[in-house]
Amino acid sequence: MKATELGGLAETPEKTDRVPVLFVGHGSPMNAIEENEFSRAWRQLGQEIPRPKVILCISAHWETRGTHVTAMEDPPTIHDFGGFPRELFETDYPAKGSPWLAAEARAAVKKAAVGMDSEWGLDHGCWSVLKQMFPKADVPVVELSLDHFKPGRYHYELAKDLAPLRRKGVLILASGNLVHNLGKVEFAGGGPGSFNRHFGLDWALEASALFRKLIEEDRHDELMDYRSLGAAAQLAIPTPEHFVPLLYAIAMKRPDEPIVFFNDAPVAGSLTMTSLRIG
Repeated sequence: MKATELGGLAETPEKTDRVPVLFVGHGSPMNAIEENEFSRAWRQLGQEIPRPKVILCISAHWETRGTHVTAMEDPPTIHDFGGFPRELFETDYPAKGSPWLAAEARAAVKKAAVGMDSEWGLDHGCWSVLKQMFPKADVPVVELSLDHFKPGRYHYELAKDLAPLRRKGVLILASGNLVHNLGKVEFAGGGPGSFNRHFGLDWALEASALFRKLIEEDRHDELMDYRSLGAAAQLAIPTPEHFVPLLYAIAMKRPDEPIVFFNDAPVAGSLTMTSLRIG
């Protein structure tokens, strides 16, 4: 289907209508506290989608050996970055965890053993977006880690196991960036939080257009085999962790569901904020 444009949990939740799936380009941690086009779109999204009972976040910033879920009642806010203003380091996102969802995710996954984690928390790939979407931090959140040592197909197939959670009031939030090459970022002179919006290097724009076309046409096998997509894609994905969350999102798409793109813009030359809603 052609894409279009878009400028307290019970122990055993009843089956609901299918909750949307999101892939969000999270970009700079400053988006958590800044008022800009990206944060406004996240805030609007939080108001428009059906309110979830709980959120399962797949973040680029939690890579592990094996697959794990946060299983604690009170996940800490992790400030996993450096060089940003003090205000950002003082920002807290006190959402509750959900041992129920952690157990549900563990039981749902048939292709791997899922570990129950009590040490991680919510990293900025997760909370910087949710702080705008649900500023009251009143929806419980669980993170699912990325097994650093597995190929794209592993992640895609694991997501298939998790897809039924959408009928239990679970919002799947996959957070990364389709184009993410920090080694080629062009800052605007003010350090990590300062860069030119809507500026993309030629290869970044080429890769972004290719990824969007493959997403629109449901060409998932090619997206899973992202290392074979050519030179521009290789520059866009020098390491896989920011791209792999996309595979979780598209794996959960049903044939009849539309895709809506938003925040579809390059920044700093070598990053894109491209995001999508499924369902």
